[in-house]
Amino acid sequence: MSSASMFLEGLRLEPVHGSGDASGRLALGGKAARWEDAPSKSALEPATAQLLERLSALQDVFHADGRYALLIVFQGRDAAGKDGVIRTVCGAFNPTGVQVSAFGPPTALELRHDFLWRVHEVVPPRGVIGVFNRSHYEDVLAVRVRGLAPEDVWRARYDQINAFEQMLAENRVIIRKCFLHVSRDEQREQLQERLDDPTKNWKFRLDDLEDRARWDAYTEAYREALQRCSTEWAPWYVVPSDRKSVRNYLVARMLVETLESLPLTYPKMDDAVREAARDFK
Repeated sequence: MSSASMFLEGLRLEPVHGSGDASGRLALGGKAARWEDAPSKSALEPATAQLLERLSALQDVFHADGRYALLIVFQGRDAAGKDGVIRTVCGAFNPTGVQVSAFGPPTALELRHDFLWRVHEVVPPRGVIGVFNRSHYEDVLAVRVRGLAPEDVWRARYDQINAFEQMLAENRVIIRKCFLHVSRDEQREQLQERLDDPTKNWKFRLDDLEDRARWDAYTEAYREALQRCSTEWAPWYVVPSDRKSVRNYLVARMLVETLESLPLTYPKMDDAVREAARDFK
């Protein structure tokens, strides 16, 4: 199967660049949460299935090669689909070569360390794909919006994050960061579903309502984080996520392109092992 046969023309993510729109501001309104003229669900789902099959094959050689780690960061508002994209797209990976980490409020011990301490601890080793459900970016998002630290503290963290991610990249950690962007209307529908469905009631939190009331403040926090921390070594991608089929396709394609860009090879058998096995029957 050639890569070209899996890719739908024109439907591809591009990294965030610091300039934003003509006013210098990254567009994060409702329109940016949708992909205009995207193919139908019936076209996207089989294309995504092909991409997931390719991802599985690429992960096999990635794991065997063992020279790189891949860190995939998912950020998004409540009900943006972080769990869904991890389940659907990252579900293509062999679990033995994947580690998923979720970041909630820091513990008392974590608060006694620098904010990156708990993050560095779970960065994947080479040969492994790490998936972050939320991340160190909460320390310039929730911390900023909720006033959990003084501005001089959280504002210094942009440069600290960039330096941290550059250090990881220099040690062969490939970093890809996805902001799952949903519109306010779509979030309302998803939250309403959590209220209406008894099997999803447990997902609804008081914080969901409080954070929704801070929509504009979070928009500004995301905008600054994405523009200041999208770098050559750790790019951010804004993923239109109002439609799950579009979201899944775009993330899967980006990951396929990322792994295909690496010079991955299966290791050769050790000469001593080959000699010992020469007469194996």
